[in-house]
Amino acid sequence: MSLDLTPEEIQALFTRSDGSYGFARWGRPIAPIVFGVQEQTLQVVKGAIEAVATLAGHQMAETDPELGSNLMFFFFRDWNELLDVPDLGRLIPDLAPLVARLQQANASQYRAFRFDEQGAIQASFVFLRMQGTMADLPAETLALSQAVQVILLWSDQAFAEISPLAVLPETGATILRPEIAAIIAAGYDRLMPPSANDASHALRLFARLQAPAAPQD
Repeated sequence: MSLDLTPEEIQALFTRSDGSYGFARWGRPIAPIVFGVQEQTLQVVKGAIEAVATLAGHQMAETDPELGSNLMFFFFRDWNELLDVPDLGRLIPDLAPLVARLQQANASQYRAFRFDEQGAIQASFVFLRMQGTMADLPAETLALSQAVQVILLWSDQAFAEISPLAVLPETGATILRPEIAAIIAAGYDRLMPPSANDASHALRLFARLQAPAAPQD
């Protein structure tokens, strides 16, 4: 698979449907918690988050000092179930109208983000309605896909047509597409800003993808 993404292709991954550019990465260690799954699936989800965080060179934590957990996954079968989750309305403003919109759209997933004073990701809430195609996905595939989509603030249309994952024809194993992995690593480069609203940021990501690898002894 090629890593030869153009600057325009990289820019598109962070350009929202309204035309604005927006990039953000996590500004604090990720402390995840998962609701609505069995222990086995819980470990799969946390393992996927840890794998993607390791790729990014970012830290994980048992707890967040402010929220306890700053990355929350909710698995359920009907959007209405969210209205019965204690205190969720305090975390997600206007929860009832949001649930109504998601129901009307027959949505299968939704992600909400909070940001700190630098624009970096402070917390994220991931909602997954396990019906239809979503329910048929292997746990490992679903977990890896969601971990990728929450490690950065991507465009709302970034993966609408092409999945961030690929299947190796030799083994049938599901992996993160190399070009997406490279963008994640570049986005977490220590010299890169934690957030950006100018499309010139995509050129900086592109430059890091072009940097030659260090020679091996």
